[in-house]
Amino acid sequence: MTELPRGYWCECWTEDLTSQAEQPTLHASFDAYSAHQADRWVAVALRTITPALDTSACDEAWAWLYEERAETRRALLRSEPCTVTVTHTTTRITWTIRPVLFLPLSHRRGRELPACTYDFKPRTTD
Repeated sequence: MTELPRGYWCECWTEDLTSQAEQPTLHASFDAYSAHQADRWVAVALRTITPALDTSACDEAWAWLYEERAETRRALLRSEPCTVTVTHTTTRITWTIRPVLFLPLSHRRGRELPACTYDFKPRTTD
């Protein structure tokens, strides 16, 4: 029996704090195969957006980058899920990292898609 590859599923969500009806919105996801890849994905995103953040959110971002990132990595190595959050004005930005087992696609050979792929019909609007 083949052991399934372990890794981390990473997501980036935003939430408008002024709207009680609005649900969080998923903006990005990433499959990381190491704790280093997972926390680096968040670090690159934070470094990229910090120039556009307000002072408080920027401080939160740099606090995680310089003080809390190492603890995040240790938690991931213990297979614990992690969350990194910054709040910019009325928007909460949250990155989640969860340990996962990656399941291989069955019947996948090179570029050939599984036979069941052709069973699905395009979605139409009425």
